[in-house]
Amino acid sequence: MKRLGYLMTLVGVIQLLLGLLYLFVPMHMLQWMGHSPVPADTAYPLGMLASRFMVYGFMLCIAARNPEENRLLVSGMTGIQLVDLLVGIYYTGTGIVSLHLSGFPMFNAAWISLLFLAFTLTSSKPGRTEIA
Repeated sequence: MKRLGYLMTLVGVIQLLLGLLYLFVPMHMLQWMGHSPVPADTAYPLGMLASRFMVYGFMLCIAARNPEENRLLVSGMTGIQLVDLLVGIYYTGTGIVSLHLSGFPMFNAAWISLLFLAFTLTSSKPGRTEIA
């Protein structure tokens, strides 16, 4: 169970960092990632997105103290990462976004979701029917 807690902390810190970057330097973040220039008003929805990154990251870090009692939070982050991966596959597959832009985020979504799934499946207590 310790490894799930460590993973929750790592993913929580990543989420907090993404949130801070999208809140305070959203345009620089997009430029650093290689995206096309976007209108300045795009910083507003990115700031709203930042709040979700930061709150979920904070919750994961706190919940990492007792992973078994916070499996719903882990399941939620697993779902978020799987949706992120599917969105990346869709936009890359349709040619809207290049693999240069989507490769790293899709890789992150894949390893995070796979490790969360693996750690929650292997840490289930005997007789439990809960998957994650």
